Amino acid sequence: MKSPATNFQWQAFTALLSFVIVLAGCTTITKVTTGVLQATGTISKDQADSLNRSAEAVEKTFKDITPEQEYYIGRSVAATILTSYKPYDNEAATHYVNVLGQTLALASDKPETFGGYHFIIMDTPEINAFSAPGGFVMVSRGLLRCCRNEDALAAVLAHEVGHVEQQHGLKAIKGSRLTGALTILALEAGKNLGGQNLSDVTKAFEGSISDVTSSLVNKGYASSLEYQADASAVKIMKRVGYNPAGLLDMLGQMKQHMPPGSAGFGKTHPDPEKRIQEAGSAIGTPAPLAEPAVRQARFTRALAGA
Repeated sequence: MKSPATNFQWQAFTALLSFVIVLAGCTTITKVTTGVLQATGTISKDQADSLNRSAEAVEKTFKDITPEQEYYIGRSVAATILTSYKPYDNEAATHYVNVLGQTLALASDKPETFGGYHFIIMDTPEINAFSAPGGFVMVSRGLLRCCRNEDALAAVLAHEVGHVEQQHGLKAIKGSRLTGALTILALEAGKNLGGQNLSDVTKAFEGSISDVTSSLVNKGYASSLEYQADASAVKIMKRVGYNPAGLLDMLGQMKQHMPPGSAGFGKTHPDPEKRIQEAGSAIGTPAPLAEPAVRQARFTRALAGA
């Protein structure tokens, strides 16, 4: 049983722990405060050191990630995903998807990334797609089969570019890092704040890649972010000259081919009908979807067998 003095010290520490969380990003103030409490005997040196390390760990989660870091994080996420979904070995289809994807990316609000955009077809009948930070876009053969024309495929790729443009993956990474930092705070408290170096504390962030990958594969982006990506797709398609009604057509096909609760999009994306309603608001009154014969022939030829 803790003595009254120990209880007081623990209460002071708990209050200061909350203070650290609120003041994340202001480690100087935290260090002054812990110095005063240590000098008065309220907390030990180990406790003061641990609080300072925790403050630095939380502050680290809020620092901007550079374009280079975003690229290498995205590459790691994409590599992890591709251990489960192997790339489709079809040079013509891959070239076609990349040319179309690069064209759409150039019309986005983020036409360039540190390592450039990369579009990959995943060899799976599952209806799915992923966009990792830095411009790594992966679409499945199953999703390609939901596209009846180039406008529909442009909608798929523009949607994924929209995720990259708005840094939705990066926001997920920052969120997972913050969770890791707060977990460390709790662990430090549970161990009664034994002295450790900052390098040991920040090891909690080493799993951020797997956390984000798991989030993309198992949960997907929030519905609000999916609607934002659809709105970006509409904007990008209009800039390039594609009919945004292709997005509605693709979602309609997806609704027919994707049983409720199925793997892939069915697990990680909002219901296609809800997306149709949201996208319809962004599109307004769509023009009839009349695919030029030359474009349709190009689409059919490139994706033959996919």
